[in-house]
Amino acid sequence: MEYTRQNLSAIFSNFRIEDEVLDIHPFGSGHINDTFKVAAQNKNYLLQRINHSIFKNVEGLTKNLVGITNFLEEKIASEESQMQVLYSYKTNKDKFIHIDQDGKYWRVFDFIENAYSFDRAENADIAFEGGHTFGWFVRMLSDYPAGTLIETIPDFHNADYRIKAFKKSVLDNKAGRAGSVKPIIDELLMRVEEMTLIHQLGKEGKIPVRVTHNDTKINNILFNEGGKGICVIDLDTVMPGYVHFDFGDAIRTFTNTGDEDDDELDKISMDINLYKAFTKGFLSETKNILNPAEIEFLAFSAKYITYEQTIRFLTDFLNGDIYYKVKSPGHNLIRAKAQFALLESMEGQYEEMQRAIRERA
Repeated sequence: MEYTRQNLSAIFSNFRIEDEVLDIHPFGSGHINDTFKVAAQNKNYLLQRINHSIFKNVEGLTKNLVGITNFLEEKIASEESQMQVLYSYKTNKDKFIHIDQDGKYWRVFDFIENAYSFDRAENADIAFEGGHTFGWFVRMLSDYPAGTLIETIPDFHNADYRIKAFKKSVLDNKAGRAGSVKPIIDELLMRVEEMTLIHQLGKEGKIPVRVTHNDTKINNILFNEGGKGICVIDLDTVMPGYVHFDFGDAIRTFTNTGDEDDDELDKISMDINLYKAFTKGFLSETKNILNPAEIEFLAFSAKYITYEQTIRFLTDFLNGDIYYKVKSPGHNLIRAKAQFALLESMEGQYEEMQRAIRERA
């Protein structure tokens, strides 16, 4: 659906905000939700439609978000920290979510002024600060009861589930595309056993379940004008998980010298200097709360999450592009090939990655 200023203003009017709307326009580049910046007379806001086809339990998601936000707000106040959280506004019906006449779910946040985000880590200083900020997030929530959180996307980083779904997509071949991508399918199937390691460690009780963000892209951090991380955003995927999910996904996105959907594969590699900078920042916040097994397998988690994202993109391609927004019928395949190239780069630098962890832990 194409939203106009008029219907977006009507949706916004359902929230308990006494302010005159001057303009509303699309904001950000997220794959899942639709986000709009609301320019009002007194301040700015973010209006967001939650993708209910992806986040099926919006009530549980909202409970997670409000609980985590309130918890962080109290800790920030006690530490007199510069960190911030996105404040959620209630509706006129005293809810945090408005459901429109089409059954779509909407919410409103504060817009943090004089803050900006990056789509890539442009240098080691940014990578370090990103690691420090996501490490802060893990540390701050290390005593939050993870068991009280619902899984907003069940099995989001579950290796067994993702691999099973991938294998099924190959067998079903719903879009008739499997034959054309057999080489990459074979490469990914060869790595299946190795990529169950993190979940096996969890099942054996060697690594604890923590509160994890699960989508630690660099653009989920807001930076201030001084280049310091001040807010971790996009908390819809905050749920119980392993620290490796956050570290691994951050390395996947922070260190890639190409784009996530780069079709020029020779541009793609893992920048080891950005990896080292992120690792230094992350462990400066977390090394005293992580156990030895968690630290030992941090480097491996970058390979696992990159592998997982490769098979997720390829699964969606084989199923006919039903999950991710795509620009063309081959977009998910381009993404999968780009992620696989990044994985191969990590595999070639793995010993150095492990050494960087040992030096900082």
